[in-house]
Amino acid sequence: MPEIFNILISLISILISMAFFTILERKILSYIQLRKGPNKVSLMGILQPFSDALKLFNKTFTLPTMSNFTLILLAPLLTFFLSLIMWPLLPLSSFNIIDSSFNLLILFIISSLSV
Repeated sequence: MPEIFNILISLISILISMAFFTILERKILSYIQLRKGPNKVSLMGILQPFSDALKLFNKTFTLPTMSNFTLILLAPLLTFFLSLIMWPLLPLSSFNIIDSSFNLLILFIISSLSV
């Protein structure tokens, strides 16, 4: 039970820190462009990332009228699956899961499939 609690606390802290990194990025970009930046939501725009997340989750899922529904759902899954296939090919240490002299070629072939 404590391990799950530690993982949950770590995940929440990472998500909150990412929210503040996005607000920091938006503030820096606004100062570079000589404007105030996000300052509408709460004090100095602190809650802007959470407002953006709420707006993103409230968007409706629209489909074109003449579209293939299964293809629209399977395309992101295929891209994610292909990216997972590429992980064992990366030379991260001296011991590789798939040890071949063609790792780089296979990596390029799989990455071209996801385009």
